[in-house]
Amino acid sequence: MDVVVARNLSKTYHAGAVAVPAVRDASFAIGRGTLVAFVGPSGSGKSTLLNMVGCLDHPSAGTLEVLGTDVATLDRRAAADFRGANLGFIFQDFNLIPVLSAAENIEYPLLMVQDRPAPGRRARVMELLEAVGMADQAAKRPDQLSGGQKQRVAVARALATRAKLVLADEPTANLDHDTAYRILALMKKMRDESGTTFVFSTHDPKIVNEAEVVLTLEDGRLTDRPHG
Repeated sequence: MDVVVARNLSKTYHAGAVAVPAVRDASFAIGRGTLVAFVGPSGSGKSTLLNMVGCLDHPSAGTLEVLGTDVATLDRRAAADFRGANLGFIFQDFNLIPVLSAAENIEYPLLMVQDRPAPGRRARVMELLEAVGMADQAAKRPDQLSGGQKQRVAVARALATRAKLVLADEPTANLDHDTAYRILALMKKMRDESGTTFVFSTHDPKIVNEAEVVLTLEDGRLTDRPHG
């Protein structure tokens, strides 16, 4: 089953009377349990493409199915509900809530998005803390954690709701070489165990080398030219 199917997908922004095309006529499919990288220079459209797949931005033209749903037709509330039920997000600046502990950051979507009962939330949080090797850091706030530890918490949070599709925007940008590889290994392990699909927007050759599918963008267009 394809998790994402895009046909002739385009996105144009408008600055006054000026139309600025960000993605042009992109067609692609992403299979379940695949590690996919959107690559290309800054301004090539890879983050815009990731945002459309993540229901954070609406296409200007074309069709986009995510997990069998035509997300281009969803209004703001329906898109938010769809994201909460199906998608996870990992950001390059982690986006952890500063006043919450590592465990509470992971628990947050289980409470705010899924409203799970407390015993179920705590069990899921502990399961994920163990999975990312952070059980002994559960009570620490983000300012007490290293960059790699914060990213592990961010990965766990993205998977807390058992997301079928996880979208990651430059997830290793702020990490050193060894930590980046550990985070990638963790994502691959979780993919193998749960069938989660990971889609990255990245400049990082480490991710590109680990990805099973690489989609290269130039000036908003997908190109058949191999990356690098």
